[in-house]
Amino acid sequence: MRDLFETRSLKPMLIGASADAFDSRDYIYELKMDGERCVAYLDPAARLTELKNKRDLKMLPKVPELAEMYKQVQKKCILDGELMMMVNGRPDYSAIQRRSLMSNKFKIELEAKRFPASFVAFDLIYYEEEAVMNRPLLERKELLAQNLKENERVALSRFIEEKGVEFFRLAKENQLEGIVAKLKDSIYIPGKRTKDWIKMKNLLDEDFVVCGWIDKSDHVSSLVLGQFQGKELIYQGHVTLGVSGPDFSRIRQMERLSEPPRGMRVPRGNEEACWIEPKLVCVVKYMERTARGGLRQPVFKGLRMDKKPEECKLGQ
Repeated sequence: MRDLFETRSLKPMLIGASADAFDSRDYIYELKMDGERCVAYLDPAARLTELKNKRDLKMLPKVPELAEMYKQVQKKCILDGELMMMVNGRPDYSAIQRRSLMSNKFKIELEAKRFPASFVAFDLIYYEEEAVMNRPLLERKELLAQNLKENERVALSRFIEEKGVEFFRLAKENQLEGIVAKLKDSIYIPGKRTKDWIKMKNLLDEDFVVCGWIDKSDHVSSLVLGQFQGKELIYQGHVTLGVSGPDFSRIRQMERLSEPPRGMRVPRGNEEACWIEPKLVCVVKYMERTARGGLRQPVFKGLRMDKKPEECKLGQ
């Protein structure tokens, strides 16, 4: 078996269930971070930092302020965590996504000074030349805490035991995304969606395929959304609020189609839509699903480049 650190192609373990908040002695509870999932390969002896997102894309060129992360660990290791940016004292998902789309080195360095990125580590996958994925979660957490030295750019995800209901209430009061419950004895299964990890979300959001847009009056535009059911792209309505800026400019630059993508069936009201190749994924925040399956009070949060369109599945 090839060494995990040398191949550097590990896919992170994924949350496999949603639920209402609950209490249990079998679980720990962590805040659900509003950032971009990232695997960190760190080697202090070799002065090495490498960051990769869920699509195995190298992220360090986008966040050069984290180049010296290797100084914050004692031993060679692989960490699972979240890339985050704080704006006005709160995690800002759109900020990290905008940085992910940037390519101009000078502009990236300017943004790194304005809104520096942070990495919050919540799991340890590899430690001292050995994969530790089959060890229980709490044991991995203990090793992670021993190995990681926090500073202003690198932090350790805190957790509580047993009191999930109260923890979720606090997250809701502070308008945070929600919490994640994890079985204390769960192992780490790369690339798999497992029910050992359960999300409890205060503010609902989902990933959608951008299928096109409709220009309306007063310089307002709506995006046409879709999700996959099997191989079929299913129409999922519109989002208008928040559609603007560099992300919308990128959408407008996509290759145009003369009809809805992949034979997607759309209802009346979309006759004026500008259709595009379904290659971009966006995040939409909303209050709830309507009885007809639409989104109530949807808000466009931004594009995400760490997910493939076919991963946007209806009902997941």
